[in-house]
Amino acid sequence: MTNSLETLRSELEERFADIPFLTEINYDELTIEVPAAHLLYVCEALRNRFDFSQLMDCCGVDYLQYGQADWDTETATSSGFSRGVSKGVYEEDEATEKQRFAVVYHLLSIKRNQRLRLVCFAEGNPPYIDSVINIWNSADWFEREAFDLYGILFNGHPDLRRLLTDYGFIGHPFRKDFPLTGNVEMRYDSEKKRVVYEPVSIEPRTLVPKVIRHDNRYAD
Repeated sequence: MTNSLETLRSELEERFADIPFLTEINYDELTIEVPAAHLLYVCEALRNRFDFSQLMDCCGVDYLQYGQADWDTETATSSGFSRGVSKGVYEEDEATEKQRFAVVYHLLSIKRNQRLRLVCFAEGNPPYIDSVINIWNSADWFEREAFDLYGILFNGHPDLRRLLTDYGFIGHPFRKDFPLTGNVEMRYDSEKKRVVYEPVSIEPRTLVPKVIRHDNRYAD
């Protein structure tokens, strides 16, 4: 499998030598990252030249505070989480601006019997990226879902509407800065004879996982 991925990696790097192009192999999977300006160019070549005819999945990712929170989740115990939190989030250098929203495409080539992950960071605020619906029709609902949950706009999508949340929903619930309790709550008003929306009444709170530490009293 590794040799096959290395061969594909070499072919892709040769084909896209004229653009900024990153590749990485982890856990027997090949991931490539391309700039948003070259997304459609790369996707068309992946479908036509490299036979990745199927888009299996397309999802959004929010990298807000990625790599900054001091959580350690390498292992877990049988009775709790073997991780702890100390002082929250590390301060980031103001001069360093990281791209926040990315779209991840999972492609399948039946002819080659290979899979490929394509990562592309959205630009601007609100974040936007080109739609690949004219390359893979299955991108329709995937892109609507990413728009609904992350607020990523897809240029060229013919029907970019919310897919999972309610018609009057405010915000995008999969963003890292979206409150866990939400912004509004709904109930049935017997006087108005309809469902009404009100500011959420639940007080937000931070849950800290149980920390299991070694106890010398129970050592063998």
